[in-house]
Amino acid sequence: MSSRLRYTIPNGFTALSLLLGIASIVTTQLGDLELAAWLIVWCGLLDVMDGLSARLLKATSEFGAEFDSMADLVSFGVAPAVLVLNAGLEIGGIEFDSGQFWVLLVAIAVFALTGAMRLARFNLTSDQPTSGWFAGVPITAAGGGLVPAIILVLIHHPDVASVLPLHLYFPVLMFVLALLMISRIRFPKAQKRDSLFINVFQAVVITGVYYCGITRSYPEYLLAIGIFVLISGIIAGRITRPS
Repeated sequence: MSSRLRYTIPNGFTALSLLLGIASIVTTQLGDLELAAWLIVWCGLLDVMDGLSARLLKATSEFGAEFDSMADLVSFGVAPAVLVLNAGLEIGGIEFDSGQFWVLLVAIAVFALTGAMRLARFNLTSDQPTSGWFAGVPITAAGGGLVPAIILVLIHHPDVASVLPLHLYFPVLMFVLALLMISRIRFPKAQKRDSLFINVFQAVVITGVYYCGITRSYPEYLLAIGIFVLISGIIAGRITRPS
């Protein structure tokens, strides 16, 4: 395989993820929140393919790393922020230009800003030997995993959404995720481990996520896995922290 083609494949996945992120923003503004959320999920699936193909083809590069970060900022930073803002208006009952609206607007702005800072910090350390751990929760987990899953579950269960104080929950969610992204919490990377159980678990989880994303079904599974991975990852990072 030619060198140019090797680098084109992972960069192609990155480009498609970026375009789907833009499509999610546009779709959100057109009022189809469900499709917009699934588009973000698909960006996450492409992000996995991007990294996997780059490693398998030995096609990592400085350009690829920077391009990937730009795509991630749009797909997992800006798109989820716009999605939550519109979900607050359409699902949460927040009125435009009200106090609740401005609080939510600040929350999503902070989320996008910290996401950009998280990606910039990651790029500064990308040339260092991998340790199997992130410093802080990755933007792909926060904006690409939890946010669209939460919105999809609320859309699929309007009876639940109608009784929740989403005008409070949405800003809190975005502020908490923002803090987790810029924190120094040790969070595990999805990679091959020494434990067979962990490797099998990762394979099962990823397979399930791909099935849900491709078939646009079972957002409850995506949310459950997202919450479990977030909590268990933080706990694992805490108990394995070097003394």
